[in-house]
Amino acid sequence: MAGASAQARYRSLRAQYRQERVLARLVLAGVAGSMTAGLFDWLPGMSVALGILLLHSLFLRVKPDPVTRWRRGAAAERRTGRRLARLDPAYFHVLHDRALPAASRANLDHLVVGLTGVYAIVSRRWPPLTRLRAADERMWAGPRPMTRVLVMARDAARTVAEHLSDDLGRRVEVNAVIVVHGARMPHAGFVFDGVTVQRAKRAGRLIQRQPAVFTTAQVAAIAAAAERILPPMIDV
Repeated sequence: MAGASAQARYRSLRAQYRQERVLARLVLAGVAGSMTAGLFDWLPGMSVALGILLLHSLFLRVKPDPVTRWRRGAAAERRTGRRLARLDPAYFHVLHDRALPAASRANLDHLVVGLTGVYAIVSRRWPPLTRLRAADERMWAGPRPMTRVLVMARDAARTVAEHLSDDLGRRVEVNAVIVVHGARMPHAGFVFDGVTVQRAKRAGRLIQRQPAVFTTAQVAAIAAAAERILPPMIDV
């Protein structure tokens, strides 16, 4: 399932921090409510306490802490998975959330094997106002360079290509793709340093519209090898 390991990590972190979050929320609400009640009356104090509880809940929901990042990452992977599910299963095989060989804690969000090639896909979400652009020979997401995610996509594609080629006894090329959620970018997407960067809603179309390079028999053989080589991350 798309985003399974990210969702599991989010649930683990949420459970880990739930008690301290609840305690912090109650302490803040209690102190603020007591001070307000002492200055005015119990009714304003209760209103302030309830307001603090609500604001603290909203703050924890939107602030970019590790728990929030894992939740948003899992959601982005699931949305990409739904997009890729529209590919014709007769010609395209889609794997989600797979462990990469020789990298016990690294995973690949999605792998598509189809008539038009093999695609190692990394899903990423940025805030809606973030703009992706190329400048000074680097890719930027707002004020921050995208170096890490570009390297991750290239390394994943190279690792999968090497292991598929070894398993099948012939060269198999794998295309590195970053699927973007939320950020602003050119409508048609772009290619930077060998990595294709594309909006989530156009990812399936990008894959389908490439020229065919495999037969259905070759697609089946490559997909079977990928299943052997890349176990589900949630199992690892």
